[in-house]
Amino acid sequence: MQWADFLANEAATNSLSPEQTAAFVERFKTENLGKSEAKLANEEQLRIGAAAFKKRMTEVYDKFAKSYPELATSKRGKLEKLRAYLTAKYNGGQDFGVSAQSNAVHLTIKEIHQNIPPAVPFEKFVGREAELQNLHSSLQTSRQVAIVAVAGMGGVGKTELATQYAKQHLQNYQGGVCWLSAQGIDVGIQILRFAELKFKLIAPEDWELADRLRYCWHNWQQGEVLLVFDDVTDYKTQVQRNLPPESPRFKVLLTTRLGFDRTLPQLPLGVLKPLAAMKLLKLLVVDRERLKSEPWVAREICKSLGYLPLALELVGRYLDTMPDLSLETLLKRLEKKRLEHEAVAKANPLMRYEYGVAEAFALSWEQLDENSQKKGCGLSLFALADIPLPVEAIEDDEQQEVWEKAIADLLELHLLQRQSKGIYKLHPLIRQFFQMKLDESSEADEVKTSFAAQAVGVAKRIPQQSNREEILNLTLYIPHLAELATDLFRYLSDEDLITPFTRLGWFYKGQGLYQQAEPWLQQCVEVTKNRLGLEHPHIVTSLNNLAGLYKSTGHYRKAEPLYQQALELSKRLLGEEHPLVAASLHNLAGLYKSTGRYREAEPLYQQALELSKCLLGEEHPFVAVSLHNLAGLYKSTGRYREAEPLYQQALELSKRLLGDEHPHVATSLNNVAELYKSTGRYREAEPLYQQALELRKRLLGEEHPDVATSLDSLAGLYSSTGRYGEAEPLYQQALELRKRLLGEEHPDVSTTLNNLALLYFHTGCYSEAEVLLQQALELSKRLLGEEHPDVANNFNNLAELYFHTGRYSKAEPLYKQALAISEQTLGVGHLTTMTVRGNYAKFLKEAYR
Repeated sequence: MQWADFLANEAATNSLSPEQTAAFVERFKTENLGKSEAKLANEEQLRIGAAAFKKRMTEVYDKFAKSYPELATSKRGKLEKLRAYLTAKYNGGQDFGVSAQSNAVHLTIKEIHQNIPPAVPFEKFVGREAELQNLHSSLQTSRQVAIVAVAGMGGVGKTELATQYAKQHLQNYQGGVCWLSAQGIDVGIQILRFAELKFKLIAPEDWELADRLRYCWHNWQQGEVLLVFDDVTDYKTQVQRNLPPESPRFKVLLTTRLGFDRTLPQLPLGVLKPLAAMKLLKLLVVDRERLKSEPWVAREICKSLGYLPLALELVGRYLDTMPDLSLETLLKRLEKKRLEHEAVAKANPLMRYEYGVAEAFALSWEQLDENSQKKGCGLSLFALADIPLPVEAIEDDEQQEVWEKAIADLLELHLLQRQSKGIYKLHPLIRQFFQMKLDESSEADEVKTSFAAQAVGVAKRIPQQSNREEILNLTLYIPHLAELATDLFRYLSDEDLITPFTRLGWFYKGQGLYQQAEPWLQQCVEVTKNRLGLEHPHIVTSLNNLAGLYKSTGHYRKAEPLYQQALELSKRLLGEEHPLVAASLHNLAGLYKSTGRYREAEPLYQQALELSKCLLGEEHPFVAVSLHNLAGLYKSTGRYREAEPLYQQALELSKRLLGDEHPHVATSLNNVAELYKSTGRYREAEPLYQQALELRKRLLGEEHPDVATSLDSLAGLYSSTGRYGEAEPLYQQALELRKRLLGEEHPDVSTTLNNLALLYFHTGCYSEAEVLLQQALELSKRLLGEEHPDVANNFNNLAELYFHTGRYSKAEPLYKQALAISEQTLGVGHLTTMTVRGNYAKFLKEAYR
């Protein structure tokens, strides 16, 4: 059913008279949503006058109130409520119930999720009715539409037009309206945050950003969706790579000062028409008699301001603060400011001025006291994104009052926009003018240095591994830290130089967003070298951080030379006895262990442990980590007696220092259980595995790689004790979770494939086992290289399958390869090597008897 037919049916159902029906249908036609009652009343279809139209709509509301009681209790907003009611009913997304008191059918409107920024009241949004209608029509026929400023002009109201459209047509988008600031944090991450907060969609943390976005788009709430990309400057990186898949339900709206490819439908937006500009000024000025007494001057002021909405807003606020100022004097002041700006622009041809806004800003600037001017200039150093200003958190009462007054002054003159409690924003042009004023000031360097120091304080709050709550709280600050690292890093002290780069890297790496983390950690190395030279401790830290990122992503060849450089440099600069040397030893040892080079790893781990004890004391988290990792190395090489006391020490130390509820404690529990399992102490292992699994679920959530590790480990215990029925579903859960979180190409996926295959082998499901063992072998060879202990293990397991199924010719070469790799990487005395040798000997005895 078409919307017009639906409206006609609703009119008949609610017993509207022909006159009421005509008014009702015209009011709720899609193309009339942005029009005022007065304009509709005088259009050709009605021509009844505003008063008559208002009376008929009142009668309409009264009749609909019989089936929708909320209309009867509402004094304001009846139009929006009835529109929401009708739209939800039309879309079939309603729940009907019968009121116990009135027997009337009641409609519960489904909440539409949105994050649309604040907008000016609709009655003050004048002169854009045609643009609103054209925009809606364009979005019905095209998937994407761009609101483009004519000639790249600023201050014409692109963002406000998009905001008004989103608010007025919210009911058309039952799947939500997602507002994205192209100048804020990475747009893709904004989409993830919206999906998480509004729909509880949490994409796995170890997926790449593009995969997480696909997950969100696939699971997005049903209904049409509007995505608004505000202030786009780079279509490819800010928009194109973040778009949902081709689907008519996803509509995309852009605002930009730039002209993009003409294949993208564009709605050009110029200045207001003279009459609309005059109407806006009248709405902005409280004392309208001033405008009526000097109408010609008022029109000249609008013309002088270039009919730009932003300039008119600034002048309107300015007039309200100067009640005795004549319009003629105001016009003279604007002309004077224009001449001044023309002279500056002529002397600085690279400096862009938006005439009209520039003059209006200059007048507003003069209205500010010195403190408010300084605060405005300071705010211009923030990125073009929402600015968190938690004034209530300022401990110094005097400073708190200073900030409160400055914010109030800036808001009053429309130089600052309030988004929500404690969150503000600067218009791009206002920010530009404040920056110009700051650069003209003799205190510019001092202000920028102070800003940089305060921003570093915020950066230091970013931990190496953020939890979900910390990520949500820190996200607002990320674009401003990026601004600091990109444009203001020269104002950082040498001591703080690496902090914003490192913490931005941590913020992204901790969420598994490795592609977003890498450029910050790379820049950290380069910026540090350029300022501090090649011989500085910050270089050591920067190299270690970048190498750690590469190790996390399996790029071992990239990581190793960086770790080696870091170790050599730390020793040369700081001597052998320094915590940074201990950390560098530990990092390089971890890389060697990950690549199966246990003999090279052991002495480095031992040195790191002894050095950390000596320098940091026995009671330190780094000591617990060192104990834990050295124990892991011993376990990997079959030295269980040496491993157990170290694991126990690490567990007790972690509990003592971090408390029982910490991810490190869960890791220690899991690893002690692994040791018990390896030595046949199954009854001792099981409760520890279960504790670790529950603790990880509680602390990290169900969708986390560590949970998959615990599932795999507990399944391994059940399999070792013949409890195959309990083991299989856990292995399958672990496999699916690892594939989903880590991707198909990951060593942990190979491990679980191998483990599940062995379960099938032991239960006689040889066909299923063979397929999985072959997959595990190919995957481990591809990821780890031919010379790795895990590859040897995979060769051995596949050889065992072929041996027990009588395929001797296939088994023998695999045994040989497994034994050669084990002897080379682990040594002839390693338990794994001896196991392979024993299996091969049994095979030879059976095959050649």
